[in-house]
Amino acid sequence: MADAALQRKNMVESQVRPSDVTDRRITAAMTTIPREAFLPERLAKFAYSDETLAIGPGRVMLPPSTLAKLVQLAEIDAGDKALVVGGCCGYAAAVAAQLADKVVALLPDDAAAAALSGTCVSLRIANVSPVSGPLSAGWQAAAPYDVIIIEGGVESVPERIAAQLAEGGRLVAVEVERGLGHAFMLRKTADLLARREAFQAAAPLLPGFEAPKPAFVF
Repeated sequence: MADAALQRKNMVESQVRPSDVTDRRITAAMTTIPREAFLPERLAKFAYSDETLAIGPGRVMLPPSTLAKLVQLAEIDAGDKALVVGGCCGYAAAVAAQLADKVVALLPDDAAAAALSGTCVSLRIANVSPVSGPLSAGWQAAAPYDVIIIEGGVESVPERIAAQLAEGGRLVAVEVERGLGHAFMLRKTADLLARREAFQAAAPLLPGFEAPKPAFVF
């Protein structure tokens, strides 16, 4: 890809920094990690555009500015274990891995997990563990997590995922309601979840994260 390093720098300077992303670890990661390596070849030329990229049905890559703000909202510490859900190409997990100690990347199928594993090997990212399964179930095998990042829109956070947070853990996502989206954080304290509203953002609704349907009463 022609002059990808320059495109990464321009992405950070024109999209990420102006979006109030002040964590230098995030901007350093996004300046270094090649987004095109996580995309199908047909989408590589759009890797540095500030738009949601549709990879397939229910599979998206969020815009760089939105992802950077979500990662910053999660307040990742160097010793944290993180779960990244829904980032179906693995770029979000690769960015989080530059901040956290360990990252589990939950992908929807074995092929996506295998592709991410290969990409991480080629980029020498050793602290990402790709797994596959239903996104709305989280990944109980490695729980609890200090951080959970849901890369996509949600109407509701499944209880099974929220229960995988460690004490003091943070979950971040974009809530979609009546066509509008806004990011939020859930922080777990003494088995209670405190919610903090963050910023406006757009994100397609992830399959399995719809609001529960009310029971029909005759």
